[in-house]
Amino acid sequence: MPKKAKELSPLEVKRLEHPGKGRNANFAVGGVSGLLLQVTPSGGRTWLLRVQVGAKRRELGLGGYPDVSLAMARDRAREAKDKIRRGVDPVEERKAAKAALAAAQRRGLTFKDAVDKCLAAKLDAFKNAKHRQQWENTLATYAIPEMGTMLVSEIATQDVLRVIEPIWRKKTETASRVRGRIEAVLSWATVAGHRTGDNPARWAGNLKELLPAAAKVAKGKNQPAIQLDDAARWFTDLRAREGMGSRALEFLALTACRSGEIRGATWDEIDLDKALWIVPAERMKMGREHRVPLQPDAVALLKALPRLEGNPLVFPAAKGGQISDMTLSATMKRIHEAETAKGGSGFIDRVSKRPAVPHGLRSTFRDWVSEHTTFPGEMAEVSLAHKVSNAVEAAYRRGDQIEKRRQMMQVWSDFLAGRKADGNVVQFTGAMA
Repeated sequence: MPKKAKELSPLEVKRLEHPGKGRNANFAVGGVSGLLLQVTPSGGRTWLLRVQVGAKRRELGLGGYPDVSLAMARDRAREAKDKIRRGVDPVEERKAAKAALAAAQRRGLTFKDAVDKCLAAKLDAFKNAKHRQQWENTLATYAIPEMGTMLVSEIATQDVLRVIEPIWRKKTETASRVRGRIEAVLSWATVAGHRTGDNPARWAGNLKELLPAAAKVAKGKNQPAIQLDDAARWFTDLRAREGMGSRALEFLALTACRSGEIRGATWDEIDLDKALWIVPAERMKMGREHRVPLQPDAVALLKALPRLEGNPLVFPAAKGGQISDMTLSATMKRIHEAETAKGGSGFIDRVSKRPAVPHGLRSTFRDWVSEHTTFPGEMAEVSLAHKVSNAVEAAYRRGDQIEKRRQMMQVWSDFLAGRKADGNVVQFTGAMA
């Protein structure tokens, strides 16, 4: 039998010192076989338990002295030996506990922090800073007030519903985007190890069963557009108004482009000699370069604009930055209110009876192509930078097609200005030539 160590008293343990030579010194303290006090040359003291675990010889750390007293060290040693007799390896158990703690700490991430980390990880995926800001703003407005302090590991379908349901019917498009962005954040959190299980913001087989289809609740929510019979009268009123907002809105009407494309337009995108505006892909909703033919009215408008030194924007705000979307909306609102103040009906959408808004001008243009011209519908879709089939887009991007679209936009310009179309303008019918 191995020699049994003398059972030292607390005072004797306190007096143990390093001999002054060699590495760490180990002193058997008795009471539990294999229990040692390890003393370093610098005087540090740690409890160790030497024990056989299966075919492996282990040294288990039981804590430092004097934080762990002699009595506590013996209790811990007995507990470890008891586990070994029951077939548990204390070293592997400790490793597993540390791994579980680390995993729990990784999962202990709030939704607000997850949004920041997800955005940082996806930075290269954003087309531009505005797209990232839209992500941040919608989540900050709708999701973070409800779920910001919640751990992503605890977010369930009902929590997502609490965010989405109140705006699903009133702001369906916004709600749909918020849902998709919550899903993306929680998907990132799952892959990053902060949560497990299904994504509670997933639509198919999940929220789809609890919310009406977006297409149904959003039906009839198109942007209010100016009626074709009112377009020339509205355009005349607009041209008589001063201010950068009025000129930006006029340019929007002439080109049928989106508000953001107009407000962010820079002079280096425009070739006045060729009467061509090329909007780069990073500023387009579809992520593709968009060529816009400019009619003489549009060119004249641009030439009459002041250019601010050091400012590349075509339609800058008073303080130098981009004019806001609200500036264009306010201009339209004033035109409508001025018309109603004179006893007129104003400029309202034929279906919804709501006052027209800037984005609705694109619908007015599309209705005009369909009802008042024989230009191909596909040509109008390309002019609106809508997503169309690759074959159609490829055809309309060939050199002579921009000129066909230029002729269509000239007829549109004449329509807005109340002029009769030039008899030399050819309107193309049927398939593309």
